[in-house]
Amino acid sequence: MQPGELWQRYHEQLYFHDGLGLYLDASRMPVDALADRALRAGLERAFAEMAKLERGALANVDEQRMVGHYWLRDPGLAPSDELRLAITDTLARVGRFARCVHAGSIVTPDGERFSDVLAIGIGGSALGPQLLADALAPRDAPMKLHFFDNTDPQGMDRTLASLGHALARTLVIVTSKSGSTPETRNGMLEVAEAFARAGLELAPRAVAITSEGSALDGQAQGWLARFPMYDWVGGRFSVSSAVGLLPAALQGIDVHALLDGAREMDVATRATDPRANPAAVLAAHWHAAGDGRGAKDMVVLPYKDALLLYSRYLQQLVMESLGKGRDLGGRAVEQGIAVYGNKGSTDQHAYVQQLREGVSNFFVTFIEVLEDRDGDSLDVEPGITSGDYLNGFLYGTREALHANGRGSITISIPRVDARRLGALIALYERAVGYYATLVNINAYHQPGVEAGKKAAGSRLALQRRVVEALAAAGPEAVELASIARTAGAPDQVEAVYQILRHLEANGRGVELLGERARPAALRVRRADGGRKPLPQG
Repeated sequence: MQPGELWQRYHEQLYFHDGLGLYLDASRMPVDALADRALRAGLERAFAEMAKLERGALANVDEQRMVGHYWLRDPGLAPSDELRLAITDTLARVGRFARCVHAGSIVTPDGERFSDVLAIGIGGSALGPQLLADALAPRDAPMKLHFFDNTDPQGMDRTLASLGHALARTLVIVTSKSGSTPETRNGMLEVAEAFARAGLELAPRAVAITSEGSALDGQAQGWLARFPMYDWVGGRFSVSSAVGLLPAALQGIDVHALLDGAREMDVATRATDPRANPAAVLAAHWHAAGDGRGAKDMVVLPYKDALLLYSRYLQQLVMESLGKGRDLGGRAVEQGIAVYGNKGSTDQHAYVQQLREGVSNFFVTFIEVLEDRDGDSLDVEPGITSGDYLNGFLYGTREALHANGRGSITISIPRVDARRLGALIALYERAVGYYATLVNINAYHQPGVEAGKKAAGSRLALQRRVVEALAAAGPEAVELASIARTAGAPDQVEAVYQILRHLEANGRGVELLGERARPAALRVRRADGGRKPLPQG
């Protein structure tokens, strides 16, 4: 393609949102996806389906739920006065609570101001708040945010160690829609135990974000506050709810600007002209790049440190929404788009080599931030700043990929602030919904996640039976196959071995001897962090 042709293509395909200062350039994708009549017809259906969703149609048919995360930034769209009032009331309560904590009218039982926040959640209940914190928390944030976002004991120990003496001044936010999510429950129990060791109580330092009537809702009756999670907001779409807004407000992030930016993008992505709708542009190019079956991965490369977690955030949003085994007609399909990414220009020294010359099974999305920093920059060379280098690396990589037939989309924003980040989040939420219609799947349920939870529950139930079987066998070593039979799982010897290996590694009363096992002395943790044997009794 000649330089003049590239400029013409760029000029024709560039989308610009004047209010947000956001550019979307798909000119380096191999084809003009919106020139395809079938895709345009599919997008017309997608616009109609999205309009139904926003009016309150049951979009999550598995759970008979509406999908209304769009209402969170524009409550006037909610299908009932009750929902509108709930949304506006929660936003007001989030603001009041954060102001009271900052002003010192909500304090610890000892009368000290809270200095830190420990957010306990998993999946969307952690990824959204983490993205906002990493991208937007001011340098002089009134509170420092920490996370339990896994059920890894060592990870929790590291976080607690980083808190140190600030534990007594730590506000804990426990986020779980059902109130029974195992990872979140475990984190809550671990922090409660850490408080108890320090002679502190959890309840007067805790806040719950959960569904009304959940197990956590009942448990949190005596806590500092409770905020709602709505059944019509999925976890990966929950950053516009109290899930994202409360931790953000406590850090001094402008949550109203975040919602304003998302609302502006929502308006833009309702346009019924596909070329005037940036989410439609994205969905069409995703479809064209991957032949409507996810044949190419999405590589997200933000060229800004503040957006490091954006690719991780999109990984859940896109893959949990689009990775489906059956279409809307119940037919078996294998749909989805794999998402991965890092940050530029780090990638110049990492996997860009493969992107340029390796297997061509991807398309790239570059995220460009036009402003380098607040204030003037140093010239690292005559007339050249560090930011010029970053910009040069982005466009140099884009051109190097294009020259080798590798497609890319470039999204440019003026700066990383709450308003623009809200817009980026909303842009991809809508694009996911449109793409799902194009490939005839439901973006708003996650049966595979539930299957994984059920399998994990079965594994833990087997562990209990294995421990009972080993104890019943007496002090002598027993064949693993025999333990498996006694535990009622004769065909799961491998699982029995893996369970016993884990117990042995943690000093929990097991000794493995090849393909046999026997009870062993338990070990308990010493105050210095080591372990000592505990005699069997």
